[in-house]
Amino acid sequence: MTKHEQILQFIRSLEVGSKISVRHIAKELHVSEGTAYRAIKDAENQGLVSTIERVGTIRIEKKQKENIEKLTYAEVVNIVEGTVLGGRTGLHKTLNKFVIGAMKSEAMMRYVEAGNLLIVGNRDKVHKMALEEESAVLITGGFDTTEDVKQLADELELPIISTSYDTFTVATMINRAIYDQLIKKEIISVEDILIPLESTDHLTLNHTVERYQALNQRTGHSRYPVVDDNLRLHGIVTAKDIIGASPFTEIEKVMTKQPITVTQKTSVASAAHIMVWEGIELLPVISSAKRLLGVISRQDVLKALQMIQRQPHVGDTIEDLVTRHLEDISEGRDTVYQLEVTPQMTNHLGTISHGVITTLVTESASRVLRKYKKGDLVVENMTIFFMKPVQIDAKIQIRPRVLEVGRKFGKVDVELFYNEQMVGKAMLMAQLIDR
Repeated sequence: MTKHEQILQFIRSLEVGSKISVRHIAKELHVSEGTAYRAIKDAENQGLVSTIERVGTIRIEKKQKENIEKLTYAEVVNIVEGTVLGGRTGLHKTLNKFVIGAMKSEAMMRYVEAGNLLIVGNRDKVHKMALEEESAVLITGGFDTTEDVKQLADELELPIISTSYDTFTVATMINRAIYDQLIKKEIISVEDILIPLESTDHLTLNHTVERYQALNQRTGHSRYPVVDDNLRLHGIVTAKDIIGASPFTEIEKVMTKQPITVTQKTSVASAAHIMVWEGIELLPVISSAKRLLGVISRQDVLKALQMIQRQPHVGDTIEDLVTRHLEDISEGRDTVYQLEVTPQMTNHLGTISHGVITTLVTESASRVLRKYKKGDLVVENMTIFFMKPVQIDAKIQIRPRVLEVGRKFGKVDVELFYNEQMVGKAMLMAQLIDR
């Protein structure tokens, strides 16, 4: 096991809420501070620790994907740029909902429950009452609280946080953060479809072609990652690599070195793009230390892309906003879409933004290509010419025309019109991914 992996294992063994530092890790495990820093950053990427300003780095419970719409108190501290007054050891806990305290104390307590976050001003009595109900407290306006309230927060391991923002601003900021999390919930990453290491067939550098053939006969697969004794990835071997090789030839001599890889955080859309463009059926998934974590197959990626299409919408992106207003007004053979430019689609000058036009080109091209071939689309190249500005409330027409479509690609010409005058033109080339 490498020093990097030893540090990660040590971090995993710590109790949730434990505070760690580069200096502490370096001293405890007899490693350099640079090695400790890199490992802590990797742990943060894996969701094992969280670094909070003015608090430090603490061990947190790894948040599950299905619980992504909930925030931890540590994340709230970052969102509101707050200061932790007490209860630091409870920062890793998840809040169920937040309650705004804008009424009399007794009436307020009817709405406060365990796992809540009470947002309230300079009211020491309420701070204590909320903690006793097992609710954390967020004090707005930059106010402090009493020492006995801070002590109670430490005892109950419930954070009490102070922020300089007012109540309305704080509620808006937290609401926005939850909304952003809901959008992220729809983005499926490689870690969601990963075939883990224990279920992954692989070879080591000292294995021979004979071992490959035996594995191929047993599993029916033709591609295997090649690792060393520490499970660090060195290559990948395929049926093509062993053609003409002796059964006693070492795998290291015939394998493809420096194979294309992805990490756990790579999006499935990016992985699909790589697999289609490179013609790859299997991608190794590695850690930051190049240790093999598992593999993803082309079949798994395509299933995941289908699942994305079926997911319920829980948060709208700018793209959703634009494409929802795209209306099909086709008559006869030609495909024509229409869109009214709303305020959200404009730039500071009140004309349609370039980003919105890019989205319109991509969406209209995608829709017209689906008439020829079912599946998903990944834009490979796009050239746009902006001829005339289009102002707010204008109705524009988008006319996509397929120039060429093949098994794996499509080429579309897109023209944009306002009052029968061309205001923009684009040429788009895309990869087509079969479902």
